[in-house]
Amino acid sequence: MFIVTRFSRQIRQSHSAAVTLSTRRLSSSAPPSPSSRLLDHYSFKSPVSPFQNPNPNPEPSTKKKQKPPYRPPSSLDRTGKKPLRSDLPFDFRYSYTESSPAVRPIGLREPKYSPFGPGLLDREWTGVCAPAVDPKVRSVDGKEDPKLEEKRRRMREKTLGEPLTAAERKILVEKCQRHRTKRQINLGRDGLTHNMLNDIHNHWKHAEAVRIKCMGVPTVDMKNVCTQLEDKTSGKVIHRQGGLLVLYRGRNYHPKKRPVIPLMLWRPHEPIYPRLIKTVIDGLSIEETKEMRKRGLAVPALTKLAKNGYYGSLVPMVRDAFLTDELIRIDCQGLERRDYKKIGCKLRDFVPCILVTFEKEQIVVWRGKDYKPTEAGQFPIERESFDNWDSDMVDGGEQHKRSDDSCSQLAFYSGDEE
Repeated sequence: MFIVTRFSRQIRQSHSAAVTLSTRRLSSSAPPSPSSRLLDHYSFKSPVSPFQNPNPNPEPSTKKKQKPPYRPPSSLDRTGKKPLRSDLPFDFRYSYTESSPAVRPIGLREPKYSPFGPGLLDREWTGVCAPAVDPKVRSVDGKEDPKLEEKRRRMREKTLGEPLTAAERKILVEKCQRHRTKRQINLGRDGLTHNMLNDIHNHWKHAEAVRIKCMGVPTVDMKNVCTQLEDKTSGKVIHRQGGLLVLYRGRNYHPKKRPVIPLMLWRPHEPIYPRLIKTVIDGLSIEETKEMRKRGLAVPALTKLAKNGYYGSLVPMVRDAFLTDELIRIDCQGLERRDYKKIGCKLRDFVPCILVTFEKEQIVVWRGKDYKPTEAGQFPIERESFDNWDSDMVDGGEQHKRSDDSCSQLAFYSGDEE
């Protein structure tokens, strides 16, 4: 037994020594790398691996750096920049012909976000306009500061200079005809907007006069359109035929000295005004009001208004019709609701008359119980002569006052209420 145990120990010791020796031989006789064998036996150098940089010290690239991505002006940081300042002596509004400073709204449809952009203008936006003076010190009645009106009058006289002769006026009007030039500014349903002032000055860079075509709602009161154009641009209307105007820039106008006109980036929401049509007409009962509305929708239409047409003869037409008829219906099919509501509001103030209904795209007006016809001979002037320049210059302020008084009751509504 002792002999067997001793023999097994010797076998295990010899086996462990053999394993250790073979491991040492394997580790000492490891095959060389493939690159070294190729270089030693065949003088061949393996190509550079595609994952290895062949030039560890590259030269600086001469390519231009890419420009940063474009960002619109509204997204730029304006910290440290001063807001734009304009010395124009009037309140900035979206539309100057379709709104009146004397009419105050009863509410706003949106917060008082300035349409000129945040921090881009040094005037405060009140929700309706950007006044030229501090709104906190303005009078409660909403009238304009007389100093601003006097400043506009002096600016206009300085820009116009000496009056044009009849021959010069004729030449300028001829240059603005359709067969002579295609340059034209379209004045649509929104009237004379603020950004349109910039378009007029851009046209005045290339010509002394610009042709303006008026269409739609503003043509009901063309006198107000001419007055606002002259007042806000310091120019002069030297010709009018229907809805076509020719606006002259003046002798002393210089394009490089044009006033700074900040642009509106979007159209602000119109404020909320009182309802145009009451549930019960003054002086009538509920039954009489309902009966009058039914009769008004049944009477023959006086005229049918075309979309974006010329409505300069509408007010005299309604005045003449009231001499024989008590109710007048005007067909407005195809027009937008806010358009014929504005037309009805102007008829109410210029005829004058009482609005009955706007149902079924119709304007129904009533002359009232104590209707008094206006003076005879008031017909629409389709073509005006501007020969007496001096009288126009002197009476410009008075005409502006009369126009403001006539428009003092105007309030144009864009809601669904009647």
